[in-house]
Amino acid sequence: MPPTARLKAAAAPEALLGQSLRANAAYAGVILRTRYTEDALEAAVKQGVTQYVIIGAGFDSFAYRRPDWAAKLAIFEVDHPATQAVKRQRLAECGVDAPASVEFVATDLSVENLGAALARSSFQPAQPTFFSWLGVTIYLTQEANLSALRAIALCAPAGSELVFTYVDQKVLDPDAVVTEAFHKQKAAVSSAGEPFLSGFDPHMLGEQLRAGGLLLLEDLNGIQALAKYDASGVNGLRTAGAWHIAHARVAPIPARTSV
Repeated sequence: MPPTARLKAAAAPEALLGQSLRANAAYAGVILRTRYTEDALEAAVKQGVTQYVIIGAGFDSFAYRRPDWAAKLAIFEVDHPATQAVKRQRLAECGVDAPASVEFVATDLSVENLGAALARSSFQPAQPTFFSWLGVTIYLTQEANLSALRAIALCAPAGSELVFTYVDQKVLDPDAVVTEAFHKQKAAVSSAGEPFLSGFDPHMLGEQLRAGGLLLLEDLNGIQALAKYDASGVNGLRTAGAWHIAHARVAPIPARTSV
């Protein structure tokens, strides 16, 4: 391609948008967490998982670009009624029909337990299940997060899996030294009425999960996730080490000992 043509291509609106997005650490986090989650889900499906529960589904698009390996999955999109209503309206406006295997579960998890919400659906609690919970924990208190993790562990049998994201608690401390980009993002979400509330200490996470009935399988920070999927930097992604993606498994219920 001649130099002039290369310059025009680089200056095209879509190219500039792509460059801007890739340079945003939040964008990279979304891309990486989605790839990681769906890789883990694919492995779980090969091991017999038949249900996929997306907690805080938002505008998640998995059900609408589902690969062949997920053809038989029962998918449950769990989210706040208002958010879910907007998504369903946009789908209708775009002429997109939800697959028959997708079930919307509208609930406010601040007032209703996940298990109770799923009980109103066709969810089968005895069947192996994969849960994802992405981009949510930072907006909840740690007490609410721990309660939610316990609820997830009680919803499905041992061997079921969960992938969720969190931020290192230390970056939310008042005296923490953070990047200007993070400071601006924190201020922006706070002004929008959804402030950052809590994170986890990576060194304590395994113990906290065990207390809630989950076994930690893997915990990657943003830098490690980027190295896993784009070590050569060919995609030009930029990310922050403070965000984490964790993979856990529902632990077997300990057998009672006779007295």
